[in-house]
Amino acid sequence: MARKYSKSAGKDVENAVHREKRGQLKSGKGGKGGTVKSRKQAIAIGLSEARAKGKKVPKKASKKTAKRKTTKRKSS
Repeated sequence: MARKYSKSAGKDVENAVHREKRGQLKSGKGGKGGTVKSRKQAIAIGLSEARAKGKKVPKKASKKTAKRKTTKRKSS
């Protein structure tokens, strides 16, 4: 089975989490928002940066798809 994410995309996420730990990762457009506190948010920012660089990362899930996944989990 093929990889979902490229190795270099994983490095981008790793870098973002590292910046979050040091308190240097900012949220918002151009990093003008507040400091990122959550690890999940750091991972999302890392994936977003990898997407912007054109690396192999799956598309961001639409609200419709995300909702379908949660309702399927609840019913099981």
